[in-house]
Amino acid sequence: METLAKIKATGIILAGGQSSRMRKNKAFLPVGNLPIIERVLKELQEVCQELIIITNTPEEYQHLGVPVAVDLIPRKGPLSGVHAGLVFSKYYYNLVVACDMPFIHPKLATFLLTQTPGFDAVIPRIQGQPQPLFAVYSKACIKPIERRLHSEKRRTTDLYQEIKVLWVEEEVIRLIVDPEIVFCNVNTPQDWDRVNTRIKNE
Repeated sequence: METLAKIKATGIILAGGQSSRMRKNKAFLPVGNLPIIERVLKELQEVCQELIIITNTPEEYQHLGVPVAVDLIPRKGPLSGVHAGLVFSKYYYNLVVACDMPFIHPKLATFLLTQTPGFDAVIPRIQGQPQPLFAVYSKACIKPIERRLHSEKRRTTDLYQEIKVLWVEEEVIRLIVDPEIVFCNVNTPQDWDRVNTRIKNE
């Protein structure tokens, strides 16, 4: 039985990376007893009424039982994935999460989504650095993203100059979750070892 009503928002999981440093699809690396992407889906389904996976290899994700879509403006990095997710999503506000973040937390996801009124995006900032891949974007971002992608400006953080952003600073996040854990991602075999060690020590 659910204890909280889900938010009318879409959880967009970006799974389009090449995993070049890992040499295998990091979305399916096991952390604890679940692949990372299944951990992400499990947490997001507590919060969002809709989930979508954005990937360039949709056949790999069909078994998860979640709608899968591909980039509409391909081969331009994570911003392409954000764009596709916003276009395909059912809701105006969307929580975008990378598929390699095994410890995302529904409390922070919920908090970010409740801060949206009056803003085009809600972006955490840790040690002064934006965290664009555990953040909220509205459909108002679609056109600005398209302009940037068509002009070969691919950096997600550069988008923020064109939209109305609410920055959620580290001191606020620390009242909800431990940012060192929640914003941890798995890019290398060493990262993978560290997150599994953390699981074993919990």
